[in-house]
Amino acid sequence: MSSFETIIYEVDGPLARITLNRPRVLNAYNIQMRDDLYEALTAVADDPQIRALLIAGAGDRAFCAGADLTEFGTAPSQVIARQVRWERDVWGILLSLPIPTIAALHGYVLGSGMEIALCCDLRIASEDAILGLPEASLGFIPAAGATQTLPRAAGLSQALHMLLTTQRIDAVQALETGLVIEVVPGKGLMKRCEAIAGDLLKSSPRALAFAKEAMARGLDLPLGEGLALEGRLAESLFGTSPT
Repeated sequence: MSSFETIIYEVDGPLARITLNRPRVLNAYNIQMRDDLYEALTAVADDPQIRALLIAGAGDRAFCAGADLTEFGTAPSQVIARQVRWERDVWGILLSLPIPTIAALHGYVLGSGMEIALCCDLRIASEDAILGLPEASLGFIPAAGATQTLPRAAGLSQALHMLLTTQRIDAVQALETGLVIEVVPGKGLMKRCEAIAGDLLKSSPRALAFAKEAMARGLDLPLGEGLALEGRLAESLFGTSPT
């Protein structure tokens, strides 16, 4: 287990776990968490032995309740802040991981917490999960991808509703709109996520990576080009080792 100030990073064979670890402030996302996540995700990306990633939140009340508003006004100039963000693109590296990623969601999943979840491939929620994007009510818009990832996950209409009204939804509503793929009792959340990770680890990592690539790239292509991409990727797997 690696030592970080705001997260817990563990590697158990082919499965990596990242736990957001600021439970006293509902795992609010701050500058230090950004830096810690960037280092941990870089470690995941650079380790060929890791074949799946599970992200969760510490404590009983929240996966992540959004950005730490106490840091507003204390950051450096916007020029420096933009440069640091460009150099430490947590969202970009999470989206670009070729391995399957799972978000275990409980309690408050708001703002930046919602955006972390949307960058993961599979989202499993406990029955107490509350999801939302409050940025517009605070005079902002999401700045970590939600305007793009949310409509891809839940459809344009639902995304606009959540973004414009800032209305929160519960786990059942999230399941109905496709934001999460399964809702489980709170005490069973981690067990279920680990079981899903175990199933993923039984499959060829190369096949999983190619399936992710086909979907990620194909969504922005006309159907014919997407099918051609799928064909090229499928053909490249023939005659290769399953690992």
